[in-house]
Amino acid sequence: MVVTCPKCGAKNRLGTPPPGQVPVCGACKTPLPWVVETDEKGFAQEVAGVPLALVDFFAPWCGPCRLVSPILEELAQEHAGRLKVVKVNVDQNPGLAARHGVRSVPTLVFFRRGEPVATWVGASPKQVLEERLRPYLGERR
Repeated sequence: MVVTCPKCGAKNRLGTPPPGQVPVCGACKTPLPWVVETDEKGFAQEVAGVPLALVDFFAPWCGPCRLVSPILEELAQEHAGRLKVVKVNVDQNPGLAARHGVRSVPTLVFFRRGEPVATWVGASPKQVLEERLRPYLGERR
């Protein structure tokens, strides 16, 4: 996956950084937006190795999921270095969705240090998602 740095515009190949680190731009060292898609095999690794992960349980045919996806990408960019967005296709990973109580899509599950701490069901506007994330990101308005 190639990600463009929001600060300098350099193109970066996004791999898996060492545990406890976030991906940074090779040119300017600015944290990069971190959005990955995973399956049942890689799920635990994707959420366990980062302080904050927002998991998007989605389906490609779901209209509200398609509305939320660009918002999540914006949040990943705005909170680069602090928030990882992990996308899980429920059609391809029904067991994983069932283990996390997903009954409808989109469902967002927020993980802190590998443990689920909040679940939000349905499509929400960016402002609502920012309000929900604010306590976990330590931001004040």
